[in-house]
Amino acid sequence: MNSPLPRYQVLVVDDSPVYRKLIEHVLSVEPHYDPLYAQGGKEALRLYREHSPSIVITDWMMPDISGVELCRQIRADSSRPYTYTILMTANNASGNVVKGLQAGADDYLTKPFDDGEMLARIGVGRRIIELNRDVAAKSQKLEEAARTDPLTGLPNRRALEEWAGKQMQGATRHGFHFWVVIGDVDSFKTINDTFGHDAGDKVLQAFADLLREGTRSSDICGRLGGDEFLLVITHVNAEGIALTVNRIREKFAALSFSFGKSVKVTTSFGGVGFQSKGIHDFGALVRKADQMLYEAKRNGRNCVRMLPLDEAALNSL
Repeated sequence: MNSPLPRYQVLVVDDSPVYRKLIEHVLSVEPHYDPLYAQGGKEALRLYREHSPSIVITDWMMPDISGVELCRQIRADSSRPYTYTILMTANNASGNVVKGLQAGADDYLTKPFDDGEMLARIGVGRRIIELNRDVAAKSQKLEEAARTDPLTGLPNRRALEEWAGKQMQGATRHGFHFWVVIGDVDSFKTINDTFGHDAGDKVLQAFADLLREGTRSSDICGRLGGDEFLLVITHVNAEGIALTVNRIREKFAALSFSFGKSVKVTTSFGGVGFQSKGIHDFGALVRKADQMLYEAKRNGRNCVRMLPLDEAALNSL
């Protein structure tokens, strides 16, 4: 099955209805283009902000905002995908052309224009836009990869810290519950030493799957490194967080791994939480959660230790 042709929205700006009609005729030759029309610069800016067109073809001289100023304002807006701009002018003096290009225009056409030349110049714009789309897509993939643990597909430490920092700002501003929980696999080194690192990877992936399944879309879970995972859970009281984490622990303990023989693996969790306004240190909360995890290990593993922090305890972190 052939993939659908990419579409390119083209904003045509000209106070002359004759030229708007001539450009409409040019654009109708190929099926790629979805045209929008504006009679002046102010209307063009409104349509640009509403639709973020791929290509803008604008006349230079208009009664409100000139084509040069329109190009300048489009180029100043870095919040949108790249827009290819073609400036039309009846005066092709080199000084005017330079002025237009310096204002941010990518190309120019002299009026009256040749239909074939206009179509060719729009085609150049289309190729530039496609290159920008490819670069943006690749950049997004690289950015996602930089925030993703390759073994489990969960967010990595960097992504966890970025997300949690923003979420904690909301918790400290509005006073809702905020929990930081660290979990790891009991005796993970023994699994690696006895059954090999492939077996250890399978255990980590299974643990990650259960964490992902047990975490709401409004919360986050990720891998800190090694066999340590972190969860940030909000809007849940102390009783609710204990039930949530114990449910994950029990489900994992019920799994059976086949490593030449049937093997059971357990996990331990430690966490801290607060419900108060004010500025708090996420790194300090992680360190305190790690202490609670150590306490769970010291108390026999395969258990959960959660500690609600009052104002005094928070201030002492």
